Amino acid sequence: MGLLKDMKAADVVSLSLSLSAAALSGFVLWSNLRAGDEPSPGAGSAKPTAEEEKKRKQAARCRAIETLIMERGQAGTKDYRVHVLAKDGDEAKTVAELSLWHDVPLAAPGSSGRGSLFNFICEIPKCTRKKFEVATTEGATPIKQDTKKGVLREFKKGDIFFNYGCFPRTWEDPRHVSPDTGYPGDNDPLDVCEIGLRQIQTGEIRAVKVLGVLAMIDDDETDWKIVAIDAADRWASELNDVGDVERLLPGTVSLIREWFRTYKIPDGKPPNKFALGEECKGAAYAHKVIHETHEAWVNLVKTQVGADFGFQLPKVETLRDVDVDTTLVRSLSGNNLAASG
Repeated sequence: MGLLKDMKAADVVSLSLSLSAAALSGFVLWSNLRAGDEPSPGAGSAKPTAEEEKKRKQAARCRAIETLIMERGQAGTKDYRVHVLAKDGDEAKTVAELSLWHDVPLAAPGSSGRGSLFNFICEIPKCTRKKFEVATTEGATPIKQDTKKGVLREFKKGDIFFNYGCFPRTWEDPRHVSPDTGYPGDNDPLDVCEIGLRQIQTGEIRAVKVLGVLAMIDDDETDWKIVAIDAADRWASELNDVGDVERLLPGTVSLIREWFRTYKIPDGKPPNKFALGEECKGAAYAHKVIHETHEAWVNLVKTQVGADFGFQLPKVETLRDVDVDTTLVRSLSGNNLAASG
């Protein structure tokens, strides 16, 4: 719903009532879905094994998020923002706005061990070209359209052919020079290219499976590009690593690489470069990149040095499930990023 910048008092009251109704509807929907997912007493005759029960409890710690997407401002203007609302607490009947960078857990429901899934925040839907991004310098970190020299940005190259966004609770630290690329981080959350069949909308949060990673170098900064697929996609069960993508969806990785190599050329800039011999590293290496960037985010929030980078950071103790995220990511990767080769 587009909201006008200057609103009368009556409009504010009307909007508040509308949001309350939407929140209640969202909660009812969430409750119905939750009820439908829970088995009835006595359902199923087989008693779960100790290992199955352990996995169930581990997965349950990764909190499911039922969200409502809310737009503010007029689309196509600098004031336009996409905000995401979610239930405020496990039993609450109200909603609260999420910081897409800080409040959304990195680990998605269903994560356990090597079958781990991560929450992907979609900024730019496939088959579109407006350059939306999480506004890391704004308090609530909504999604906005990027600007350059006061002009709203679009890809002059044309529509992007994959869903593009980021992982929450990650940060590419500009103070850290990657030993594998030789360049520092780009000061943003970790970028994700989701290659599934469906178009994901701006502000949607989807569980994805990580398949690989490209090491792009943009303006002498490391700008990792995770390759992932929606866990609900038709291909998800058959794709577990970048080798599966090359075998079953040949050309996909090369097209992503060439998109990022050339997309700035219409702006008069030279092609982007890639480290690691331009190779798309596999899932194991990608998990190490996720680990490194998640640890950088944790350190950023704990040390509260956000003002140095223009960020308004929450206190780490006010955030939910950070320990769950950290434990899961550590279980997937050692501390030495270079060790994976």
